[in-house]
Amino acid sequence: MKIHSAHAVPADVAPEQTLRIANDAELAELAQSGALQGIARIELEFPKFTDGRAYSQAVLLRRRYRYTGDIRATGDVLIDQLVHMHRSGFTSAVLAAGVEPAAAERQFARYSAYYQGDVLEPRPLFAREAA
Repeated sequence: MKIHSAHAVPADVAPEQTLRIANDAELAELAQSGALQGIARIELEFPKFTDGRAYSQAVLLRRRYRYTGDIRATGDVLIDQLVHMHRSGFTSAVLAAGVEPAAAERQFARYSAYYQGDVLEPRPLFAREAA
C-alpha cells in the first residue's frame, strides 16, 4: 500500500482519470452508467475516522464491480486504519495532517498472517495451509 503524507501527495494520475466518490453514492448506478470506465484512480473519503462506509465501497468496487485501478483513502485517515483499508481493497492512502508516514508503514509489519480471507486473499488461513 502506498502511503502519502497530507502535505506531499504526488500528482501521478491526471485529474480526468480520477473519480472522487461520496460516501452515500450508489455504486451500482455509477457502474451501470459506465462512469468507472477509463478511471485510473478512485478516491474514497473518510470524513471522520468513525465513518466506515468507504471500507464497504472499496470491497464492492473490487469484488462486485471488478475495479482494478488505484483506490485511494482520503480524509481523516489514521495509522490504525491502514491495515484494514489495505485488506478491504485500498491501494493508497493520504494520511490526515500530523500523522507520520514512517509510523504508518510500521503497521504492516505487525501481523504476518490473518485467519479470515479478504479482498487480497479470499481463502481463509486453513484453506491456504492445506494447499
